[in-house]
Amino acid sequence: MKIAFHTLGCKVNQYETQALKEKFQNRGYEIVAEDDFADVYVINTCTVTGLSDRKSRQYIRRAKKINPDSITAVIGCYAQVSPEEAKNIAGVNIVAGTNEKNKLPEYIEAYVRENGVESHIREWDELTEFEDTGIITSMDSRTRAFIKVQEGCNRFCSYCIIPYARGSVRSRAVPHVVAEAKSLIAQGFKELVLTGINTALYGMEKDFSDLVTEKVSETGDNDKEKESIYGIEILIRELNRLDGDFRIRIGSLEPNVIDADYACRLLQYEKLCPHLHLSLQSGSDRILKEMNRSYTQEQYLKLVKRLRDHDPGFGVTTDIIVGFPGETEMDFEDSCSIVELAELSKVHVFKYSKREGTKAAQMKGHISPETKSRRSDALHKLSEKAAEAFCKKNLGTVRRVLLEQYDENTGLLEGLSDNYIKVYCQGDETLCNVFVKVELTELYRDGIKGVLMHS
Repeated sequence: MKIAFHTLGCKVNQYETQALKEKFQNRGYEIVAEDDFADVYVINTCTVTGLSDRKSRQYIRRAKKINPDSITAVIGCYAQVSPEEAKNIAGVNIVAGTNEKNKLPEYIEAYVRENGVESHIREWDELTEFEDTGIITSMDSRTRAFIKVQEGCNRFCSYCIIPYARGSVRSRAVPHVVAEAKSLIAQGFKELVLTGINTALYGMEKDFSDLVTEKVSETGDNDKEKESIYGIEILIRELNRLDGDFRIRIGSLEPNVIDADYACRLLQYEKLCPHLHLSLQSGSDRILKEMNRSYTQEQYLKLVKRLRDHDPGFGVTTDIIVGFPGETEMDFEDSCSIVELAELSKVHVFKYSKREGTKAAQMKGHISPETKSRRSDALHKLSEKAAEAFCKKNLGTVRRVLLEQYDENTGLLEGLSDNYIKVYCQGDETLCNVFVKVELTELYRDGIKGVLMHS
């Protein structure tokens, strides 16, 4: 049977789709492109915004047009939060929630035998165990691989539906993460991206067996100094010890979970990239409080400063929501100002999307679509200027770059620096998937052009 996958949303969804592809391949299925004729279409959905829901529904209908007789399975966050809505879309045959994805091959084969629309959903408060999908061996990228290390969130930001889609916090066992990392390194991947629904919460649940270990360092006259290692640092330490020429990148960290001191502890691990995605969501202290984010603009800027003290070129990317209920022009200006103050290298701008079941949905002062669009456009322009300013700040420096592909049209190699800048340079195609030192010399396209440094 031919099977096609369409994935919306985050890196976790991308990882889970890859795990499913390998599971189906092992059963003899042929993986085809999402727009090809297939016997089975799997839509791995997102529900972060109303637009995500709409895109999910659109692809479901598109798949059915390609092959009206196909089996269509809707899985993931939209399926988890709105199962009846998904089930009632014409052409849908199987609906499976976030903790049921791993059983999809069995559900599809049962459907072939029995027919009839099937729904496999557990309530969000029953999602308490980490569903290990096994060790993946490949990714669409030849250089960068995602490793899912964590599932769920218990922060309940007032705008966010994800805790109801993904359930409580649960972390993947350290040996399983290390085993997958070793497998991916052996396959030739040079960048491992640790990802989760809220990666900063890794190992924070009470019953996590690897929660606290001890690092012992010898000082002076054999005196021993003990320091607790907890959270995502447990994984960083273990992965940093592995042999091989590779680097580690953290998909995202939440400043409402980690502070400046904790973030700086991670800087001791030489394989960890000098780049963090620190979700901000708003630059206004008042709005941050309404969002239940539990930090201030000052604390966020302090965290960024500590990182830049370590490396002036440290890359900081973020997310910002515009048009949260009650957001005034002054609140919006606070968000604009922090983009410049923090010298952010990339900003993902989102218009607030009302999610039924969240606290923010019941708040007063919802912002008009026109105002949200205006603020979104303005912040996009500002973030582009900030990205350019960050690139200019890096001109004349030498960064370590992982070259990823060769563009025949320009004759340039393209890659990503350790601090998350798109880099272009002259070089031979054989250098793809190789680490090189590049002197950054001039702004170019969406990044910087540089000169390859030869030893």
